[in-house]
Amino acid sequence: MKLHNLLIISALLQFIQCTSPVTEKTDERKTDKMRIAVFDGHGGAQTCIWEAVAAIKLDGEMAVRTITTADIANNVLDSLDAIIIPGGGGSRQYLNLGNENQQRIKDFVARGGGAVGICAGAYLFSNTPEYSCMQLNGAQAIDIEHDNRGHGMAKFTLTDEGKKLFPEVAGRDTLYMMYYEGPVFIPAVGDTVQYETLAIMESDVHEEGNAPKNMTNNKPFFIANQYGKGRVFSSIAHPEATPGMMWMIPRMVRWTLNEPIAEYAENVVNTTIFNKEILMSIADLKQESSYFRTFLYGTTEEKIAALNWLQNKHSWNAKRWIQGLLFDGDVEVRVRTAQYIADIHYLHYLPDMRATYQTEKDEIAKVQIKEQLDKLEALLP
Repeated sequence: MKLHNLLIISALLQFIQCTSPVTEKTDERKTDKMRIAVFDGHGGAQTCIWEAVAAIKLDGEMAVRTITTADIANNVLDSLDAIIIPGGGGSRQYLNLGNENQQRIKDFVARGGGAVGICAGAYLFSNTPEYSCMQLNGAQAIDIEHDNRGHGMAKFTLTDEGKKLFPEVAGRDTLYMMYYEGPVFIPAVGDTVQYETLAIMESDVHEEGNAPKNMTNNKPFFIANQYGKGRVFSSIAHPEATPGMMWMIPRMVRWTLNEPIAEYAENVVNTTIFNKEILMSIADLKQESSYFRTFLYGTTEEKIAALNWLQNKHSWNAKRWIQGLLFDGDVEVRVRTAQYIADIHYLHYLPDMRATYQTEKDEIAKVQIKEQLDKLEALLP
C-alpha cells in the first residue's frame, strides 16, 4: 500500500511539473529584474560596449549581459526584455548581424521588446538611403559624407517630453554630454514610423573631415518612437560615456519597456561635473595623441601632467590608455590614475581598482586609493 501511494504521488508530481505555467523564459527571470542585453559584435567599439554595460548596472532592477550574433541566431532574444546597440560603426554592425538577425531584432521589438540605439546604433536603426540600416526609428541621417565631423562635450536641451522622462535635469536650461560623430537626423521621407524628439543638439560640431558649419545644431539629440508593440529610443550622443549622465541609459531602457521611472542616487545623477562645451580642436587632437607616448616613456611628472590635461578635456581615447597606469611603477601615478578613474565613473575598471588597492604597499597611497575605490563602488546600487 505504501509503495502504491508513493507511485501515485510521484506521478502527480510529474504531472504538475509538465503542466506548470512557469515557462523557461519566466524561470530565467526569478529575480523579476528587467533582462537587458548589449550587442557585442564586430563593429561595436569595445569601450562603448563596456560603458553601456556599466550604465545598466546603475539600475538595481536590471540585469545585463552581452550577446553576439550567434546568440541572436539561437533565439536569445526570447529570454530578453530589451537590447542595446552601442556605438562603433553602424554599417559594420549591420554586416556583422546579417539580414536574418536584423529581422529577428525587428520582430523582437514588434512583439513588444525594447531597443536602444546609441550613436552608431541610432544610425543602424535609421531609414537612410544608400546606407546600411534597419528602418526602426523613422529617421534619416543627412550629410553622412561628413560623419567624421568631430567630438567633444556637446550642449543640448530637453524638450517638454524630454523633461518628463528626465525630470532630475528638467530645471537645467543647457546640459552637456559626450558626442562623437553621431548622426544628424531629419524625418525619413515616406516612413510610416514617426519619432518624437526629446532633446535637441545645440553645439555646432565641424572641426574635422571638412564638415560644414551649422549642420548638427538644432537637430535631434534624443528621439523615441513606437514600433509595432515595442518601443525604440535613439541617442546620437553618449550618456554612457558621460560621468553624471550614465543613468540616462537605463532610463531610456525603462521608457522602451513602459516601466516607471526609478530614482538614482545623487552621486549617480550629477549634472555639475560638466558645465561648459568642450569640443576637441585639431590642435587638441594632436596634443591628445602625443600623450600616448608620454604614458609609454614619460617621467612621473609628465604622466601626471598628461592625466590632468586629458581629464580636463574629457578625452575619449584616454580611457583606453589609463588602465595599466593603475599598476605604474610610480606611486604618484597610481594614485592619480585611481582618482581619474573614479572621477569619470569608469566602472569597467572596478576590478583593476580593487586589485590596485589590494596590492598597494605604500600605506599612504593605499588610503588614498581606497578613497577613490569607495567613490567608484558607491555608484552601484
